[in-house]
Amino acid sequence: MLSALVWLPLVLIVTTILGAVGALVSHLPLPALAEAVSSPETRFAVAMSLRTSLLALGLALALGLPAAWLLARRRFAGKAVIETTLDLPMVTPPLVAGIGLMFLLGHQTPVGGAAQTLGLGLLFSPAGVVLAQTYIATSVIVRSARAAFGAVDPGFATSAATLGVPPLWSFLLVEVPMAGRALLAAAVLGWARALGEFGATLMVAGATRMHTETLPLAVYLNIASGRTDIAIACALTLLALAFALLLAIRLLTAERDNSLRGDADARLAA
Repeated sequence: MLSALVWLPLVLIVTTILGAVGALVSHLPLPALAEAVSSPETRFAVAMSLRTSLLALGLALALGLPAAWLLARRRFAGKAVIETTLDLPMVTPPLVAGIGLMFLLGHQTPVGGAAQTLGLGLLFSPAGVVLAQTYIATSVIVRSARAAFGAVDPGFATSAATLGVPPLWSFLLVEVPMAGRALLAAAVLGWARALGEFGATLMVAGATRMHTETLPLAVYLNIASGRTDIAIACALTLLALAFALLLAIRLLTAERDNSLRGDADARLAA
């Protein structure tokens, strides 16, 4: 009896999740769902989401990996405050973060004015979508990559330095490959977070059909306008992409855990 009760919470959670997904799928007849998935608006939202999220992922990796390495390898004054600040985007409602970014980039502010002078229209444009997604994804990547670099023995980089390898090449050729699987999992998680970003994107880039319309914004716009078919098609597409990315993370971390377990067993046998 007790063993059956132990399984009950897991069964209840999984059933609820699958029930919600099933309700989305069954809400429309298959011909209507297929038509909605192939509609120009859905295709635009998919292309916009993939294009902007990949750009955001590249920016987040370029910013996040060096920052994560520094946090994992260096001790400095105020480190705890900086780490807490970097975690803020993960706990702050994205809508609040978006309001802050919108005010920061307003035309009357120094940052917004400089961007306008350079011809960079960040607000209410596809560039704003990339900015909002980068803001959210970077925090995820920094947190995950910091743990990945922290698990790598710094002695390997020290050995490379004694052989005359410059610090940058030691980072790229020694530490990044050794933390490779964990960093790849961090990148996939950051990409998934960028794909699903809604609140900050809404405030920074606006919700304009066929212009800044990502998949989450397409769901919002079409639910608000009564186009339930397009909203469901975009929601299911987003769920399918998120499921694929999360499954990739599970497979990557499982392979890493198996490798670590094998190394530990080999040491014990020796």
